[in-house]
Amino acid sequence: MSEKRSGCLTAVVIVAFLVSIILNVAFIAGRSSKIVRASMQPSAADAFTEEVVVPASGADTGKRIAIIALRGVISSAEPGQVTESALEDLLMELKQAREDRSVGAILLRIDSPGGEVTASDILYQQVLKARAVKPVVVSMESVAASGGYYVACAGSFVFAHETTITASIGVIMQSVNYQNLLGKVGVEVNTFKSGVFKDLLNGARELTEAEREYVQGLIDQSYSRFVGIVAKERHLDEASLRTGVADGRIVSGVDALKEKLIDDLGGFDEALEKARELAGTPGAAAVRYSSPMAFGRLIRLLSEAPAKNTRVQLDLGGKVDSRLPSGRLYFMSSMLVP
Repeated sequence: MSEKRSGCLTAVVIVAFLVSIILNVAFIAGRSSKIVRASMQPSAADAFTEEVVVPASGADTGKRIAIIALRGVISSAEPGQVTESALEDLLMELKQAREDRSVGAILLRIDSPGGEVTASDILYQQVLKARAVKPVVVSMESVAASGGYYVACAGSFVFAHETTITASIGVIMQSVNYQNLLGKVGVEVNTFKSGVFKDLLNGARELTEAEREYVQGLIDQSYSRFVGIVAKERHLDEASLRTGVADGRIVSGVDALKEKLIDDLGGFDEALEKARELAGTPGAAAVRYSSPMAFGRLIRLLSEAPAKNTRVQLDLGGKVDSRLPSGRLYFMSSMLVP
């Protein structure tokens, strides 16, 4: 009987110990989550560690080429490794490379179909800041279209593969009209609003002519900025762009070179050599940044309560990408997003 009691007591102690560990982890996770959220702009010097991708060859000059990758949809909604968004992570990488005097040049690899207008412009501005300090060589990979090309325009020198899909210079905003569907199932939407444009793009009714003009005005405004940047950075005539390649079409790397949207054809190796050349550091090692906060990120994820899957989602088509928040303008090529 005493052995049974001893066994039960041991089990209780073990359970209590495990519960204690769980509670402590939850407490630490909560504090860690608050710290991460409160520190969206940590010191760039402490943000990332370096990993050698290409070793130095020849005499060591002490300079390095920093490789930074822009991959996937450009969106402030995409989760990051260090901060809460991948966009913020990328900005921190650019800042770290820009401020590090031992980095002779930046090699920006782009594989993106585009994304949010504002996020793309923020990235463009930060690449410009880096370019003002040191060379930034852009290497386009499979896709560098729309917002991806927008960011690439800030580079000191732009490469693309012959088969790269790029350009798609334009702005898109879509909505779905399901008014007829609601009528078939007997659903009526009642809307109370403070102004005529408050329920803009309401799919339960037809757009008014004033709404169409207003939305088109927003599109034209962002498009003018995009075309203006391409004209300025690529030294091209804006009027010719508007009537030519800047009509939203996608082009291959070969055609992009003909249209002077890029500087040369080539891949990673050619881009690295150009970065070394512009930095005046032949044979310099190439490094990429990695996050030293993997454990901290795990703690943060553990601290976030999983959202209950209580939504009923109906895909009616017409959206650029179901992962992207609605109601925003996008530099995006819809044909490049599955």
